[in-house]
Amino acid sequence: MEMHQIRYFLAVSRTLNFTRAAEECNVAQPSLTRAIKQLEAELGGDLFRRERPAAQLTELGQRMHPLLKQCYDAAVGARSLATSFKGGKIGTLRIAIADAVDITLLIPHLNQLKRMFSTLEFKLLRGNGREIGEYLKNGEAELGIAVEIDRDWDRLNSWPLFTEGFQLVVNRCHPLADKGQVELEELKQQQLLSRSYCECAGQLSAALRAGDVDLGGSHDVSSERDLIELLEADIGIAIMPRSASTPQTLQRAEIEGLDVKRTVQLYGVAGRERTAVASAVMKMLRSADWQVFTQRPAAPPKDANPPLSIIAA
Repeated sequence: MEMHQIRYFLAVSRTLNFTRAAEECNVAQPSLTRAIKQLEAELGGDLFRRERPAAQLTELGQRMHPLLKQCYDAAVGARSLATSFKGGKIGTLRIAIADAVDITLLIPHLNQLKRMFSTLEFKLLRGNGREIGEYLKNGEAELGIAVEIDRDWDRLNSWPLFTEGFQLVVNRCHPLADKGQVELEELKQQQLLSRSYCECAGQLSAALRAGDVDLGGSHDVSSERDLIELLEADIGIAIMPRSASTPQTLQRAEIEGLDVKRTVQLYGVAGRERTAVASAVMKMLRSADWQVFTQRPAAPPKDANPPLSIIAA
């Protein structure tokens, strides 16, 4: 079954006239008639009763009409979609972001992409470092954003985006909220909300233990959203990346003596062709100025003017 046969069948069904259908399809009538006879032979019966002054659909033709029209419309839609992709009118982005990296990292760039492509489609995947590597390896994602991923595959390329430190985050009603800077000593009697999904969790724990901060009573949290909810309920304190977004109900402070940093990196697969939108995102991220996030100061004390909401990259 050929698409031109279906197109001729639909034209005759619409006009009920072989001559007018041939004119509409810009083809000689014998060619149209021959194509429809071939289609009838393939389907095993007549599709039209060839009467004068008008042709009529047979029962088989009536039953086949909606199916063949659906088939033809799908083919036309697929061709149109392919043309749009080729012309750059539709952008598709498949990107994987580590659980410990804030999604707002992408927001300014997604807004810019919306102006570049008339239709923007994206698939966002989340996971730990190992899962991000798997998404890239099996083709589910074109790009990945993470701190560390499994490097047992030699086709992975990486580009550092920014390096940042960590800050203390507490409820604005917490006793430590008065301070723009705290000592490790002041964390000894506090209950910590541990971000176990962060790639730097081990480094942070080691640094705190080196400062004689007991982690025995800490809470283990497995998502950023849950962490924020617990902080807003004043159930513990947290140590978060400087780029992490926090609501106005929370307060941030520098931690004197905590020398732990992380580097957020962009990952891609060497030698694999990328879509136009993925290539555009890669250029945006690699050329972005991240200082607004990596050099963000601690918030003012709680008796000062309320801080603006923090938008993280």
